[in-house]
Amino acid sequence: MSLLILEPLETEVLQWLSERQNVRFAPELVGQSAALRDALHSTRALILPPSVAVDASLLRAAPRLRVLGRMSAGGENIDHEACRAARVEVIRSATATGNAEAEFIIAALLSLLRRVPVQSSEGMWVGRELGCATIGLIGMTSAARMLGQLLPAFGTRVVGYDPSLHQSDPLWAQWGIEPLPLRDLMSQSDGVSVQLAYFPRYRGLLGERVLSFAKANQVLVSIGHSALIDDAALADAMASGRILAAWLDSLEPGLQEPGRPLHGVASLQVTPRLAGTTRESRTRAAWGVARRIDEMLAAAPEPAAEFRSRDLTTPTSLEVPTEPAALSGARRWR
Repeated sequence: MSLLILEPLETEVLQWLSERQNVRFAPELVGQSAALRDALHSTRALILPPSVAVDASLLRAAPRLRVLGRMSAGGENIDHEACRAARVEVIRSATATGNAEAEFIIAALLSLLRRVPVQSSEGMWVGRELGCATIGLIGMTSAARMLGQLLPAFGTRVVGYDPSLHQSDPLWAQWGIEPLPLRDLMSQSDGVSVQLAYFPRYRGLLGERVLSFAKANQVLVSIGHSALIDDAALADAMASGRILAAWLDSLEPGLQEPGRPLHGVASLQVTPRLAGTTRESRTRAAWGVARRIDEMLAAAPEPAAEFRSRDLTTPTSLEVPTEPAALSGARRWR
C-alpha cells in the first residue's frame, strides 16, 4: 500500500490522490492500536490527524514509511528526532492557515478591546478602538506577517518580537513590523498576540519576568501552545489588572481544573483551536500536503520486499519542516 489516510479529506483531494497512488482511506483505525500497526507495516506514506502521536514505537511498526503528512499546524506529539532517525520526512503546509489565523486574531483583539471596558478620564467605563492601539506580535509566523499587512489598515501601530530573529534583520522592514525587545513590547502594547512556534526551550517564555512589564489594561490573544505562557504568572497578571483579559485558542488539558491558577478566571476565554480551522485553510493544507506526498512517492521507487528494521537511534541529516503549533484545549465560552 502506498498511502494510508487516517484523517478525513476533501473529496476532490482524496479522488486526486486515488488516481495517482494506491490509497487506503481508513479513519476508523484511529484509536485501534493493533489494527493500525498492522496497516502500517506495508505503508509508504501516511496522513494522520493530530490525535495520533508519532513516536519511535509507531515508526518501528511502519518500516516502509518514507513520508508523514499532517494538515494541522500542531506537531507537539510528533517525535521529530525519531522521524529523522527513521528517514521519515514530515510534511505540513507552512502557510495554509496564516490567513485564517490572522483573521481570528483580529476578531479576538476587536472583541476584547471593545467588550472589556476601561475607565475613561471622566469616569465612564468604555471600550477601546483597535485603530488607536499598539499591538505586539510575538512570533513571526505567516499569520504574524499577514497581521503586519492588515493591522495598519485600522491605523494600528504594529511591533514585534521573535527570539530567532535579530532586531537588525531586514525582514522586519519588509514585513512592516517594528522590532522591539520582549519587555519593551509588553510595556508598550495595548494588545499582544502570541503565535510563536513552540519548542521546549520556549516553555514558560511569558512568565512573571515578562508579564510583570505588561502595560496596564493590556489584552492578550494566544493561538500558540499554552506552555509558552506560565499559567500562574498569567493568573497573577490578570488579577492585578496588568492584563485585563486574555483569549487562549489552545489550552493544555487540566489547566482550568479546580486548584489550578486559571480556574474560575472570569476574564479568560478559551476556544478549542479554532484559529486555523476554516474550510478554506483545510482545503489549502490538504492540497499542499497531498501534492508533496505524491511528488515524493513518484520520485521514490517501491522498496524491495525484504528489508531490515530501521535503527531509530542513529540521526540523519534530514531537515524536518516545522511551524507554529498549538494543542487542542477545552471549549469554554464566556
